[in-house]
Amino acid sequence: MKKYLLICLVLLSLSAVAQQKKEVYPIAFYNVENLFDTKRDLNIEDEDFTPSGRNNWTEDKYNKKLNNLAYVINLLGKETVPTGAVIIGIAEVENRKVIEDLIKTGDLAKRKFQIVHQDSPDARGIDVGLIYDPSVFKVTSYKTYPFTLPGTNDIKTRDILVVSGLLGGQPLNVLVNHWPSRRGDNSSPLRERAAAICKHISDSIYNANPKAGIVIMGDMNDDPKDKSTRIVLNAKKNQEDVQKGGLYNTMWKIHDSGIGTLCYKDQWNLFDQIIISQSLLKKGDNKLNFEKAEVFNKDFLFQQSGKFKGYPLRTFSGNTFLNGYSDHFPTLIYLTFQK
Repeated sequence: MKKYLLICLVLLSLSAVAQQKKEVYPIAFYNVENLFDTKRDLNIEDEDFTPSGRNNWTEDKYNKKLNNLAYVINLLGKETVPTGAVIIGIAEVENRKVIEDLIKTGDLAKRKFQIVHQDSPDARGIDVGLIYDPSVFKVTSYKTYPFTLPGTNDIKTRDILVVSGLLGGQPLNVLVNHWPSRRGDNSSPLRERAAAICKHISDSIYNANPKAGIVIMGDMNDDPKDKSTRIVLNAKKNQEDVQKGGLYNTMWKIHDSGIGTLCYKDQWNLFDQIIISQSLLKKGDNKLNFEKAEVFNKDFLFQQSGKFKGYPLRTFSGNTFLNGYSDHFPTLIYLTFQK
């Protein structure tokens, strides 16, 4: 009996040691909804976001917006990991300065985040970017890929930002996207073209290193079941259907359950998707493994009254300042690494 108890104690001890050596890395995406500074930039359409503009966009409102966003970003992943998210892709930022202001705001300032950003040719002047914890994610390079459509040069939209580095010593590539909007009667081919560019980038990374992890994140302006992600990216709903070099949509089943990241005409969409390579699944070749995904939709992020009760609490309703967060909820995945 004593020998049996000793064996049990040893096994429990070994299990505890193994658990301690398991690192968990939350990775997030957040469309922060029109994070503009208050200065007029004559190269873009930002008149509304100036003190004399339609939104009466003052330093006070700008600082409130920064504080609200910093509060949300600081909470991302903290229910699982005390330090929070280590990589956060962001969309709808005007320039590098607003990102710098953001990471210096509130508790985010303690995190010592660093930034990857490059201006896009978007007519509204909104870009994508990445903030990351340099003590965890070691960035080695980055590159932007413009949106191109054969036969025309008239479409000015967001570039795809590709950031490569090491997470837990393992190769990881993060593709931050904000695909063309749904404005117009036939906008779907534009997002399908963006998906094709994204797929080309992903395939190139895989061909160069099949073990490299790939995380495709962004506001796709489409749901997981739409053609751009389901057909062009060929991102699967079920892990068992993902082949070597293929992609898994971590958000598809979440959306099937009725959860979304934005609401329009009482219909929930899940445009803010995070799609990962087969190498990050447990049957993959990367030592980073996908554990779970979620939409960060805490009660305080919902509008509590009025016509849009139950919708995300955004910054403005028309021209009325709501002092909210964003019209989108953030999304997260969790990758683990067993040392």
